Amino acid sequence: MNILFLGATGGMGQVLARALAADGHRLVLLGRDEEKLHTVRAGLIEARPDSVVETTTCDLADPAGIPEAVERAAGCVPTVDAVVVAAGKFAEQGQLETDRAPRLQMLEVNFRSTIEFCECVRPHLLEGGGTLCVYTSVAAVRARGSVALYGATKAGLDYYLDGIGQRYQDRGLRVVRVRPGFVKTPMTAGLKPPAIANEPEETVASVMRALRHPRHIVYTPPVWRYVMTVIRLMPRWLLRRSGI
Repeated sequence: MNILFLGATGGMGQVLARALAADGHRLVLLGRDEEKLHTVRAGLIEARPDSVVETTTCDLADPAGIPEAVERAAGCVPTVDAVVVAAGKFAEQGQLETDRAPRLQMLEVNFRSTIEFCECVRPHLLEGGGTLCVYTSVAAVRARGSVALYGATKAGLDYYLDGIGQRYQDRGLRVVRVRPGFVKTPMTAGLKPPAIANEPEETVASVMRALRHPRHIVYTPPVWRYVMTVIRLMPRWLLRRSGI
């Protein structure tokens, strides 16, 4: 497959990019840091010399530049068979409540700009009936006080993805919502991990399966499906008192 990959320089993104390249897919990596993109590309080619990997910059903090970035990326391949979006921002609820700058940036990157990126790639995917695979979060499943702002951005994104998946399913668009649990990446460094905390490598297998055989929702690792089912069914008073 020809895959456009936004967010391949992040913790989970790099691991997935390695798996995709090892599987023989042609990749176009997008990200805001050109140097990091080149480093990731070099690593993929070193691991598999026959890998075909292109790079182009795309900064979700600059929504005006997204359409042009998408067209550059799409121009690198004859067809766009799949798009993976693993980019995003995270900060703790307390910091987001008191610090306006990271709050606004997270709202922009996680919601508005990610949706804009998806809207820009959608026409390319519809040309041949492709797969849009976007990382949201288990935080999208139910509102919780500990992640109220972050969860709101992911829930809104999740809602949008479900909607366009329904709208364009008959035209061949397959939309996969990936809901990772707590993953040990640079983005979560310094945070106290919960009882279930996973390495990036543990998130890859289920995403690879979903790209081959698309499903609407993928929890990764799969144990999070059961964890979030329990949280979703908890009475509100109990959820509030638990502080989770």
